[in-house]
Amino acid sequence: MVEAMKAKEEMRLGTIRMLKAALMKFKVDNPGKELNESEEMKILNSLMKQRREAADMFRKGGREDQAAKEEAEAKLLESYMPAGASEEEIDAAIAEAMAETGATSAKQMGLVVKAAQAKLTGKRVDGKALADKVRGKLS
Repeated sequence: MVEAMKAKEEMRLGTIRMLKAALMKFKVDNPGKELNESEEMKILNSLMKQRREAADMFRKGGREDQAAKEEAEAKLLESYMPAGASEEEIDAAIAEAMAETGATSAKQMGLVVKAAQAKLTGKRVDGKALADKVRGKLS
């Protein structure tokens, strides 16, 4: 944060402050609960998702300038995330999850997605993309 202030990078500084506020809000809302790495990743993912959705809404409303700002914030937040899982890792996790759960129909998709996400813990994975891949393999 100090580097962003010294470099007068307003966008980066604002994004870091927003992230810090979200982390502090979690601590206040959940007294006694320790803020661990997985909780931090959930908060980061939530903030990134909010930025993407806001950018889409601004685009639909004809506010391209605001949409670009939201996307820039999402990109900055993404830089604080761990490396994303590769396609091969995602496919392997889905295959293992399907083998473990014995899932064969789309009705069991939730079990497979949950098991695959557990295998990919610590890596950035888009939940919607993962669910779409699982749906494709189960249908």
